[in-house]
Amino acid sequence: MSTTQTNETKFFDLHTTGIGYLNRIREVKPRGKGKPFMAVAVAALRGSSDDAEYSYIDCNVVGAEAEKLIRRSQAAVDAGKKVLVSFRIGDIWTDAFTYEKGEKLGQPGASLKGRLLFISWIKVDGQTVYQAQPKDSAEPLQDQEGNAEDDSDVAQAQPDAEMLQSA
Repeated sequence: MSTTQTNETKFFDLHTTGIGYLNRIREVKPRGKGKPFMAVAVAALRGSSDDAEYSYIDCNVVGAEAEKLIRRSQAAVDAGKKVLVSFRIGDIWTDAFTYEKGEKLGQPGASLKGRLLFISWIKVDGQTVYQAQPKDSAEPLQDQEGNAEDDSDVAQAQPDAEMLQSA
């Protein structure tokens, strides 16, 4: 009897899901040989809905669909509209820095960073302009009690033709 050993790399995923507002959508062009990438700040809502607080997370946008949705949201964000999203952010970490200007000049600070992986829906000024579709376009299978077997996995779908331009 022989044992085959594979050198498959394993990863641990840290995913954070929530609802938040999009801010500072931009394309970052790193110095040197780095490849340009989309970035966005998400003001994630937390706490009581009567007195919500925000946690700001600076994100690199990863995945073609997430990038497409963020690019389409940029005009609305730049126009000062409230763009609310349901998101999944991966691998959050803190980045320590020193303030270089303003009242906090010279003081230490920290910011949350992460990778924006997925957007479930987008609302512009309260109007839904995008809703992700289930991964399988067929109707979900029903169990004996009539509940959907698993509708938690969704894939990015094409947004409306008018998505954010008319919002």
